[in-house]
Amino acid sequence: MWLRWILVSALSGPALAQGDFWELPPIRYSETPSNDRLASLARDWENVPASLSGNTPLERMRAVLAALAVPESSQILVFSKTSKQNRLISPQNPRALYFSLDTYCGYVPGGALEVATHDPQLGTVFYLIDLGNSPAHPIRVERDTSDCLSCHATGRTEHVPGLLIRSVYPDENGHPILSKGSGLITHQTPIPERWGGYYVTGSVALPHLGNRTFSDAREAEPAIYAWKNLAGKIDTSSYPRRTSDIVSLMVLEHQCHAHNLLTAASMNYKRAYHLARALDPEANPDQGSAGRVADHAASQIVRWFLFENEATQGPDGVEGDDAFQQVFEAMIPHTPDGRSLADFELNSRLFKHRCSYMVYSAAFRTLPERVKSRVISGLKSILDAPTTDDAFPTMKLTERARTAKILRETGIF
Repeated sequence: MWLRWILVSALSGPALAQGDFWELPPIRYSETPSNDRLASLARDWENVPASLSGNTPLERMRAVLAALAVPESSQILVFSKTSKQNRLISPQNPRALYFSLDTYCGYVPGGALEVATHDPQLGTVFYLIDLGNSPAHPIRVERDTSDCLSCHATGRTEHVPGLLIRSVYPDENGHPILSKGSGLITHQTPIPERWGGYYVTGSVALPHLGNRTFSDAREAEPAIYAWKNLAGKIDTSSYPRRTSDIVSLMVLEHQCHAHNLLTAASMNYKRAYHLARALDPEANPDQGSAGRVADHAASQIVRWFLFENEATQGPDGVEGDDAFQQVFEAMIPHTPDGRSLADFELNSRLFKHRCSYMVYSAAFRTLPERVKSRVISGLKSILDAPTTDDAFPTMKLTERARTAKILRETGIF
């Protein structure tokens, strides 16, 4: 009777209400060995150190990006001290971010390479890579299950190990001015509230908080910038590229929250299913608590995938680096006539077809089937709707039909 009361109490609210529930069965996040792409590569590098090319940390960092299929053109530079390697980060020595659909890398010249990547069982897993610089000092990969989670497993990441983009007010040394506050940045955040602590190359007609530092004595008003690159502003030879691309940054802001929603959906459902089975082994959890958890998570994912409440980009849209856009578009499946969910619009909105390319991510593919099927049926119900009398009135029927056609021809529907 006591055990039954415990289980009923646990199932009466969302699984995320339990502290660090991912450390409990069936997930056991920290004690379960990872089985992601980096874990496999780390074993190869340990067995054959010479298999990773490069004699300098920068060369080795670029080799790791290539091995993980993370494009250098996604480079974003952040100079606020909001990372594990704060002592090295400054406006003169920013931290570089790179990403693909499933992997995120952070590199500080003079420091280590941080990697967060999707594991099919564990969701987002964190690593720290000592890049080494010679056969006598080979690369070393360590999984982190503690330090990273102090920031990357909170309410800002949907209460699961995840990712976040913050806008802060950095001082001249890169320290956030805490009295001015900070914000979590997604595709819903107004442009004037974005990018504090980031370098931003490219242009947008709206003012923003990037490309500068602040002081307590000066009012922190956003400003307009149109920097093509960062030559003459920092030592760009320390990085693969001279840019911190505005379009790449906006894509990342959408993607990080999408990734967190997918991870939370998977973890919460697995935990709820496990608890329901323990409570009543004969019952079908999908007909009860686990099913409700799945349905709620699927509803959140559908709204995010359809870019609900996407912030305006101003009267002239956004202009960024073509190199990133070309590489990114090539990563996403295309229809026979060449259409893709990665087709950029960059005028009134980020993408031409408003359904997230994250439907092709490993995080989506590895969702529990109950959650994934509900997301797909939710997307179908909106994109195949006969009218726009729903939560997405600005998505015209013609756009919905084009988007649904892309999903059908690329194997999602």
